[in-house]
Amino acid sequence: MPVAATHVVEADGARIPLVGLGTWDVRGRTCARIVEQALRLGYRHVDTAELYENEREVGEGLRASGVKRNEVFITTKVWPSHFAPRELERSAKESLVRLRLSEVDLLLLHWPNPSILLSETLGALCKIKRMGLARHIGVSNFTVAMIEDAVKLADEPLVCDQVELHPFLDQSKVIAACRQHGMAVVAYSPIARGGVKNDAVLARIGKAHGKTGVPKSAAQVSLRYLVQQGVVVIPRTSRIERLTENLSIFDFELSDPGHLDPRCPAGLDR
Repeated sequence: MPVAATHVVEADGARIPLVGLGTWDVRGRTCARIVEQALRLGYRHVDTAELYENEREVGEGLRASGVKRNEVFITTKVWPSHFAPRELERSAKESLVRLRLSEVDLLLLHWPNPSILLSETLGALCKIKRMGLARHIGVSNFTVAMIEDAVKLADEPLVCDQVELHPFLDQSKVIAACRQHGMAVVAYSPIARGGVKNDAVLARIGKAHGKTGVPKSAAQVSLRYLVQQGVVVIPRTSRIERLTENLSIFDFELSDPGHLDPRCPAGLDR
């Protein structure tokens, strides 16, 4: 079994692989190729969205990989302009057509939309789950207050909140709210859109954890920092060589990842 498949976060029946492939801004043949290669390398979680305009290519990559559908966790998201109940259902069905799937593993509300009642949107999202179009449902970019409202309004379990999260961005309150309600936290931009690579503290930590003279990269330290706290990460890449690097974070352990303090990356490891 691939290493990525053995490291999961469980939330209300969902088993979400800790490391997934983000596909934001990766399109066309590049997207299909990177998804195929990621799955061949052992990834078992792929994240896409209606907005990304690459669901068709994600589906192509999945089929080309030869990996069985039931072994891969597929997430997609509905854009806020489609949050009215009938629009949301239509959008979800169109995503499935593009992916050429009968269901996704996780369907998320991509961003909050204050112009449409959250109760109506969540009612439609829960209906989609009951229709069998999504095995699990959740939200993305929701604040603590929004999480509290959503949990009260939803009559099906919300299994995650997907938010931007990395060592330089404090989301500790959101993380606490999610854990209080049994929800997973999924981190997009977990390496700060490449911003971690020039951080001297992360580089020092990576050097300390290297093996056979090869240091861990700052990106690997950042990813390890999150997954060691049970946060799912979906780093985006369009480069084949980065796929293996981003997955190679289960052979070392940080000594003190217990707090998320954007002012003190040194707190990663003492």
